[in-house]
Amino acid sequence: MPRSETGQIVHDGMWGNNPALVQLLGLCPLLAVTNTVVNALGLGLATTITLIASNSIVSLIRQWVRPEIRIPVFVMIIASVVTIIEMTMNAWFHELYLILGIFIPLIVTNCTIIARAEAYASRNHVGLAFADGLFMGLGFTAVLLVLGAMREAIGFGTLFAQANLMFGEQAHWLTITLVEDYRGFLLAILPPGAFIGLGLLIAVKNVIDKRLEEKRKTVVAVPVVDAPAT
Repeated sequence: MPRSETGQIVHDGMWGNNPALVQLLGLCPLLAVTNTVVNALGLGLATTITLIASNSIVSLIRQWVRPEIRIPVFVMIIASVVTIIEMTMNAWFHELYLILGIFIPLIVTNCTIIARAEAYASRNHVGLAFADGLFMGLGFTAVLLVLGAMREAIGFGTLFAQANLMFGEQAHWLTITLVEDYRGFLLAILPPGAFIGLGLLIAVKNVIDKRLEEKRKTVVAVPVVDAPAT
């Protein structure tokens, strides 16, 4: 059964055309800051908000932007949105902002965002552009969170460490200690560990896709039997 346009947007963003697992875009911040769940969530939310805002604005002004200047205009819009997010994080989540560091302003150069603005938002109305930004962002954030959870659990033996950086001092209880007196596994929290973890996630997705495709091929159509002549 064919999907609706909105259903296709959801499927593409979360699975079929996931920015991190399929398009392989935005990998620099993804690999750099996903050593904990909280860091991954902070960057994921910032990226998602940027995608939603930039897609919506690009869609709203698409009829007034001349083709020859559209890319500089899109970059200016994205840079303005990221600057607002950066200043907000600096004011309200200062310690998390310091940890994420240069990777917040580098959202401007994330190929996923400019690609969605150019390929989708500039060609569709604001509702679809908003949905595209939302689900592309959620798909990217989901990969960040899974990778962050894997690396934190193996590297530190915890989950949601330093949750107070995002949710306030009352959130210390969210931290889960998986292994007491865990000495850590350095490889998991270094860049090579991020590459290995992402490679495993891509491999799992490819296996699932292959099995789904094989399942579709095994569906046998019911043969049409001609009615006997009378």
